[in-house]
Amino acid sequence: MPFIRVDWFPGRTLEQKRELAEVLTREFARIAQCKPETINFIFTDVSREDWGRNGKLFCDAYEYENDPEPDGDHPA
Repeated sequence: MPFIRVDWFPGRTLEQKRELAEVLTREFARIAQCKPETINFIFTDVSREDWGRNGKLFCDAYEYENDPEPDGDHPA
């Protein structure tokens, strides 16, 4: 059974998560040729204090205001 995991900074709305759940499931099923009902997923909001890159926490290393991702990039 496929499992999709999305780790990201907090800030997405419930509606955004619903849309992503639908699109990720549909497209994964189409590409992997599996049944949508077999696909599981989890969205995990991780605070900037709990995520780092290049030896620094995001809360200390990167400037941001209301941007969910610094520089528009995913931190991984």
